[in-house]
Formats: sequence, structure tokens, C-alpha cells
Amino acid sequence: MASETPAIQSYVDQFKAHAATLPGAGLPWLDELRAAGLDRFVKTGFPTPRQESWKFTSLRPLERQSFGLAPALTAPVPAASIPTVAPGGGSHRMVFLGGRYRPDLSDTGGLPPGATLESLGEALVRSPDGVAEHLGRTATLDAHPLLALNLAFLTDGVVLRLARGTVVPRPVELVFLSNDDGLPAAWHPRILVLAEENAEATLIEHHVGLGSAACFSNVVAEIVLGAGARLHHYKIQRESLSAIHLATTTAHVGRDATYDTFILNLGAALSRHEGRSVLEGTGTTCRISGAYAVRGTQHTDITTLIDHAKPRGTSREVVKGVIDGQARAVFQGKIIVRPDAQKTDGYQLNRALLLSDQAEIDSKPELEIYADDVKCSHGATAGELDDAQLFYLRSRGLPLERARALLIAAFLDEALEEIPVEAVREHFKAAIHGWLGER
Repeated sequence: MASETPAIQSYVDQFKAHAATLPGAGLPWLDELRAAGLDRFVKTGFPTPRQESWKFTSLRPLERQSFGLAPALTAPVPAASIPTVAPGGGSHRMVFLGGRYRPDLSDTGGLPPGATLESLGEALVRSPDGVAEHLGRTATLDAHPLLALNLAFLTDGVVLRLARGTVVPRPVELVFLSNDDGLPAAWHPRILVLAEENAEATLIEHHVGLGSAACFSNVVAEIVLGAGARLHHYKIQRESLSAIHLATTTAHVGRDATYDTFILNLGAALSRHEGRSVLEGTGTTCRISGAYAVRGTQHTDITTLIDHAKPRGTSREVVKGVIDGQARAVFQGKIIVRPDAQKTDGYQLNRALLLSDQAEIDSKPELEIYADDVKCSHGATAGELDDAQLFYLRSRGLPLERARALLIAAFLDEALEEIPVEAVREHFKAAIHGWLGER
């Protein structure tokens, strides 16, 4: 059984040692959920390549190394280490160090009436019944074991509530910083976004490594959008090359609502972002796009599922990536059109640029259609830099490496055009150009 493996047993031992001190301990419903999460995880163990959705990504590194639950850290953090797309206090910001909320580094003031933003730990004290109503409702235990592990060990996170008609003009930024105390540590934050009818906000996740210590970040986000609500949700992952970053985002999108998200993966030795969106109302719009740039022996995985459950839904997915050295990238994108989801319009594109003979891309776009009045398409391409374009740039006097960098930047910048928010687009573009500058 999975529980007999040393890796699984270490989490059982940690749960016994820390369960009574985790936030919300003593709340019967939460204690029950945590125990159910651990039980589910112990029974199933980590996902393996024998499972179709994990065919190209192995979690063997998690089985080889033990990660202890990250402690609360009060060490000072230089302001320059905290990224933002809106300098000068132009955003509402929550900062987490080692998965724990740091109010001294955060600024959640100035929210409009109808919007509340608080840490999960605070919410479990102030309004536990409100958390109980939504925690684990979209990210269910049976989805996969990492969700169960997150639920068992969740120590903090975010609760963003938007009342009917509430619009938040400034972006909400969530900054997750890895600690660098030299010990392999794990954290399991949970993000809850609950937007009622016609509410709107921009949410940005930053995942940043402050040092080179090994760490395991297991992030789960649950998003519920009411009728006509709009959420722009962007994420940039730049953790250290000793990190393992696994994230799962589930979104339930109501009638005429819009969910717009973009993922940029640049860091971590092993990263996977899994997005699952259910378009459960008519006239919904879902855009799930992303980009990645990896080198060395990095492994990155973007896996998505867009489930059209009702008629007249629209989805668009564009994912582009650059792979250098012996790195490996995975794209798995699936669109399901249910029998009642007539007039669905779905589009999916995956493009990869291979910069070395040892770079590898595994691309698996899928359409699963059970309705007959739909318009759906998908495509995937992989290739090298265009020799003719390189020759043209070099003939204009550019050195080879400069010419290559320009073509790579142009390829990835094109993917960023899927981001409608200019400040986010420029921030992500600067991060990509920084990655190119490290080559």
C-alpha cells in the first residue's frame, strides 16, 4: 500500500505531530476534512505516469526527499524581493513567506465596499462558517491526491469575496516567497475566490524563490464566478531551481461570466500547473493561456481541462514555450463539449520552440465533443529557430546570440498578447527578457 512507502509515512507522521496546531484545529468540520484528506492521500499515494493525465510527468523527486512542514518565519524580507506589477502602492497585496501570511509585508487597505480580502487563517477565526461553505467544493478530494494532501496540511491562504456588482479597480497581488533556511520545507496554501453576480477583479499570483533551498509548494485555488462576473487571473512562477511547484486551479464559471487566466512558468526544477474550468452557465467565456521557458534539466507541465457544460460557451487556449538544454515540457489540453452545450466555440493552440537537440516537448491536445452544433479546433506544432530569420538578423550586423535572443523573445512575446491587462503583460515580458539575459 502507498502508506508503507517512506515518503507517504513521513506525511502521516507530520500530520500526527502538527494537526493540533494547524489553523482552525478544533473546528469539527475542518478536522474531519483534514483527516479525510490525509486518508485519501495515504490510500492513493502520489500520482504516477501510469495514470493518463500524469503520463509525461513523474513525481519521483517527491518520493526521494522528505519535506517538513514549513515553520512560521518572522525574518525581515527586503522590499526589493517582493515583486509587484503596480509599484508605489498601486495594488492590494498579501505576502506569504514559506506559505505563512506576513501582514507586516502586506497592504490590503483601500478595498471598495463589497470586497473583503483576508488570509485563510484570519477567515477561519472570523467567519469559519463562510469558509466551510466553500472549502473543497470545487477542488474535491477525488480529483487527485495532491488536492487531498493540500487539504490535510493547509496552513494558510487567501479568501477573496466580492459581493454583487463589486468592482475592484486595483489588482490584488498574492506574493508567495520561499524561505531560505536551508531545510527542505513544504507548504500547502489554499486560495478561495468567491465572486457574486457582475463582480470584477484582477488577481495576480507571484511565486518567487528567495534562495536555493529545496522546497515543495502545493498550491490549490478554488474560484466560483456568479452570473456576469469577470475575473482576470494571472500567475508567474519563478521559484528556485531546487524547488518543486505543483498547482491546481479549479474554476466554476456562471452564466455570461468571464474567466481569463494566463500562466507563466520560468522557475523550479519540476513544475506543473493544472487548470480545470467548468463553464456551467450559458454564454460563458473562458480564456486559459500560458507560456514557459525552461533550460538545463527543468521539467514543466501545463495541463488543462475546459468543460463546456451549457450552450453558447466560448473558450480560447494558447500556450507557447521555449525549451533549451535537456529540459522537458508537457502540454495537455482537453476541451469537453457536453451533449447540451450546443453553439460552443472552442479554440486551442500549442506551439513549442526547441533550442537544442536534447530538448523535449510532449504535446497532447484533445477534443471530446458530444454535441453536433459546435465550432471547435485545436493544433500543436514544435520546431526550431528559423534559419532564414537568423540569417537576416545576422546580415544586419547582429551577433548570433543576440539574433537568437530577439527571435526567442518575439516568439514568447506573441503569447503574452493574450493578456489584456497592460501592466501584467509588461511585467511578464520583463521576466521573460530577464530569463533570456541569463542564457
